Amino acid sequence: MSLYLAFKEIWRNRGRFLLFSLVVGLITMLVLFIAGLASGLSAANREYLSDLDAQLIVYQENSDYLINASRLPMDKAPGLRRLPGVQEVGAIALTNASVWPADGAEAFDITLIGVEPGKPGEPSVRAGQGLRGTRSREAIIDKRIAEEFGLEPGDSLTIKSTQGTREEFFSLTVAGVADRQDYLFLPSVIVPYRTWERIRPQETPPQSDAPFIPNVFAVKLQPGADVAQVQASILRTVPKVIAADVQTAIESIPGYSVQQSTLNTQRFFTLLIGVLVLGGFFQIQTLQKIGQIGMLKAIGAANRTVAGASLWQIAIVTSLGVGLGGLVTFLLTLGIPPEVPLQLTGVTIATTTLLLLVIGPLAGMVSIRMAVRVDPLTAIGQ
Repeated sequence: MSLYLAFKEIWRNRGRFLLFSLVVGLITMLVLFIAGLASGLSAANREYLSDLDAQLIVYQENSDYLINASRLPMDKAPGLRRLPGVQEVGAIALTNASVWPADGAEAFDITLIGVEPGKPGEPSVRAGQGLRGTRSREAIIDKRIAEEFGLEPGDSLTIKSTQGTREEFFSLTVAGVADRQDYLFLPSVIVPYRTWERIRPQETPPQSDAPFIPNVFAVKLQPGADVAQVQASILRTVPKVIAADVQTAIESIPGYSVQQSTLNTQRFFTLLIGVLVLGGFFQIQTLQKIGQIGMLKAIGAANRTVAGASLWQIAIVTSLGVGLGGLVTFLLTLGIPPEVPLQLTGVTIATTTLLLLVIGPLAGMVSIRMAVRVDPLTAIGQ
């Protein structure tokens, strides 16, 4: 009976309820876009670190877990490898450079990453092969660069960097293509560390015997090793270093935590606005039909029937609005260019949808309570 009453009222006032479903749909679109933007910006900041085949990152002491502020000599690596629980250690160095298009178009900014071939820091490839030598003129590029320039394993790309007062150009062979490896909003090109030392931007022209100084070391642990114990062992044994797990390293990226807090706050207030709008609409609906509710009660309708009808109305209108909003959002994302950091994952969509479906009934509790408390005689008299 409750479902029947709810459906009949919605059908008789379908224009009004459809309009409000569209309002719910707009709220859904806004919440989904904010959630997708938060997820996309987060990924664009940290994808390279998130995909590391390592559990700990070792920095120079007093670097505040900032990769660009850390400099460590290569002679730290043997001491790290000897520690109990450590399986392998890989040096990582990062800087900025540009890919120079063959057609002379505008240069494409990238993060240039130097790694030790076959060790933590080198990403797994989805096509092609990994790096083969420390001085080889080859690179692993991420999916975004491959799509931007139509590159495949075996193709060549040109890296532009400033050395001294001159712009230098270096030709590299694409060894493999990895999944997206963004770091600080830039796609990554990963090269052997000796090649990185040769082509990186620097104040003076490089010398052939210049020592390689990485920013950090990625430490891969043996299966079953305790991360906290190994971290404590590094701090106790290896001088002038600090160590952090990967999640701490990600949260220490400049601006990352503030950015995510801001977007999550916006998401919260958008949901709060949705609660207030839904609650206000159904409260007005209830006030407009006090007489009808009183008549239903006068002819014997139970409070649970009246409350059930209101709850079904809220659920139907909210579900329709969320469905419309989700569908329109999905269609809009198909046309958004790849450089816009919008990432709508299945988890993000499911979580946001469930939240919106839950806040509908919660927002309508005031109107349901109002409907249940209607006195038949007073309502009919009004």
